[in-house]
Amino acid sequence: MSARSILVVFLALACGVSAVFGINMLRQGGPPEQQKVDTVTVVVAATNIGPYMTLSPSMVTTREYPKDMAPPGAITRIEDVQDRVCLTPLLKDETILDGKLTARGMGRGMASAIPKGMRGFTINTPNVASSVAGFILPGNKVDVLLTMSSGGGADDPTGGGITTTLLQHVEILAVDQQLVAPAENRVNTTELRSVTLLVTPDQAAKLDLGQNKGTLHLSLRNHQDSDPSRVRVATMSDLRLSPERSWDERLKGLLEVTGKLMARKPEKEKPPAKAEKPPPPPLTIQTLHGAVSSTYQLR
Repeated sequence: MSARSILVVFLALACGVSAVFGINMLRQGGPPEQQKVDTVTVVVAATNIGPYMTLSPSMVTTREYPKDMAPPGAITRIEDVQDRVCLTPLLKDETILDGKLTARGMGRGMASAIPKGMRGFTINTPNVASSVAGFILPGNKVDVLLTMSSGGGADDPTGGGITTTLLQHVEILAVDQQLVAPAENRVNTTELRSVTLLVTPDQAAKLDLGQNKGTLHLSLRNHQDSDPSRVRVATMSDLRLSPERSWDERLKGLLEVTGKLMARKPEKEKPPAKAEKPPPPPLTIQTLHGAVSSTYQLR
């Protein structure tokens, strides 16, 4: 056998051995130094979980995560999530973080998720449906408008009614009994009867008074628009319900008035009346007869 043939056979054997070794490494998961990876057990959602739902062991499961890939705050024991309320929606297989759950002993339901010092206030009126056409969803931010009727007398500057912005940038906790926005991102306006808002105690008192004395409406606003707006009170007088003439009609009327004033002849000024001369003083004649003197006036 020639040297060239021996070299070809040697190279073929080398390639075969390398291929066998590589396939064996793939089957075993890599080189021996990479086969052993430190893992940690984390709790994940076994199904989709909505906000304000109380967790139970049947709603969660565990997964093994590489220790350096486990998210900070991940819960590692199922008993640590039991009877705690979920603050935000969770998707199936999503890692459950401690910050997404209420503290132990906070109770169940939506009440446990209301921050300390805040209140959940429900507006029971069908007007919330017509004001934003059913596009209000849990988690949205809205302004609350209050409309009230006034006396409407001759001395009433409002003209009979007012609308004012009662509250601004208020979060919606629930729409009817829905705590999660539906997939179509709108609610059926025929079934919409109430909206629960997250407010302070003072704001809750204003909403209660406004709901009993007037009509409340909601105005939808952008999530990023959190700056308070300076809004003046709107009145019936601002609507100017009486018909107004167009500019052409106004100009025509102005020209007619101007023409009449220019066509009017100025009246001649009367000469000042002459002052009457005072009558001349009476003529006096004095006579003397001896020692007797007499005086006569001639008129």
